[in-house]
Amino acid sequence: WEALRVSVHCAVRLFGPRTEYVICVNTVGLESAQQRAGVLPECVCWLEVSSADVPSFLLPYLGQAMAEGVGWKLVPTRIFPDAYELSLDNDCILWQKPTVLDQWLGNANRTLLAEDMQRCLGHFQSSSVQGPINSGIRGLPPGFALAVALRETLEEESLRLGHPVALESELDEQGLQAVALSRHSPSLLVSVREVTICSPFWPREPELGTCGAHFVGLNSRHIPWDYFGRPATVVRCEHWDRHRPELYRRAGLELTPALPVNETASR
Repeated sequence: WEALRVSVHCAVRLFGPRTEYVICVNTVGLESAQQRAGVLPECVCWLEVSSADVPSFLLPYLGQAMAEGVGWKLVPTRIFPDAYELSLDNDCILWQKPTVLDQWLGNANRTLLAEDMQRCLGHFQSSSVQGPINSGIRGLPPGFALAVALRETLEEESLRLGHPVALESELDEQGLQAVALSRHSPSLLVSVREVTICSPFWPREPELGTCGAHFVGLNSRHIPWDYFGRPATVVRCEHWDRHRPELYRRAGLELTPALPVNETASR
């Protein structure tokens, strides 16, 4: 929730108050989400979504794991279908425009994704999409029929497998988007130098990028392994706390005390 608050404030400072902003909320009540996120700029709107909003074509491919995040990024498939639509994970924070962003905004036929440090595309790992891709940043041009691209990609993969592909993890969802967005032309990619895949765990990058940082793994309630003899959850929290002062500065927010992390309890 703190990452969401910082991300929103940074985005509004970067893109201005005339841009339309929407936060999608699922599995948490709207009032509770707003309280946890704290004070946000008035130009930001909220949209509560539920399982009833899942597109019918997705249902055969989704399981109970959806409650842990799988598939929610696709609900709704688009909010601004007639505009350039930039979607960010709540733990993806931008304070400067990546170089490729203006190129995307000037091209009505190209989609936008981010580079990753390693290829993690789940069921779509062997697809023809080039390189490691991360869907924490996703850009769609006006009129791009995301639902159609997703449906066609799922149908083709299911035909190849001989049975419906199961979207069981966020990596499957990430791979699905990477393939769907690249069906007609390769996606433009935000470089990992400008927006780092920011994590204390190798081979991720522990430092901030020149334009932003995507704090992958920050949303995990618990990381069930140790890292060099220490609970990975604690290491992850310490990494976030180390960057908090700079992130708050970038967001134009007053720094508040960090929540204490109990190393024993975190196990």
